[in-house]
Parts: sequence; C-alpha cells; structure tokens
Amino acid sequence: MSLIAFLVIGLVAGLIARAVMPGNQSLGLLATTALGIVGSFVGGMLGSLLNSGGNYLAIGPSGLIFSIIGAMAVLALVGFAGGGRRAV
Repeated sequence: MSLIAFLVIGLVAGLIARAVMPGNQSLGLLATTALGIVGSFVGGMLGSLLNSGGNYLAIGPSGLIFSIIGAMAVLALVGFAGGGRRAV
C-alpha cells in the first residue's frame, strides 16, 4: 500500500471515528489522521486475533471497518485517560 493511500485511509477512519463517538474531541487534521493510523494498527491486531491463525504481531491491511473500530477504541482510551483534565 502506498503512503498516500495509508494516510487517506487513516484520515477517513479518524474522521468517521470522531463522528461516531459522542462528546467533543478537539483534534486537528493531523491529530485526526494520526488517530486513524494508530486505530488502523489496533484494528489490524484485533482483526488478526479473530483470524484463524491468531498471529497478532503480523501487520497486514485490516480494512476500513477494523480501522474505524480501532480508532474508536483509541479515542475512547484517550478520552478516558484525559477525562480528569478541564480547560480553564
């Protein structure tokens, strides 16, 4: 997969995850893309666990659905970890 396609899929997965998750996420374009890319890796690991081989360290294309699910999981963890912080 080319780098541009990887970035575009990361951006789309991050945007969809932010749209689906409730709450206000103040992320810019680069942070949303990074969220989608990290979510793609997390989704790839989750997808490989569901695969019959179960080799979770194998990195492969996980598809957009698992990328969105992974991005939502990462966004929930970030929101949970930073939940005590309040803007002044």
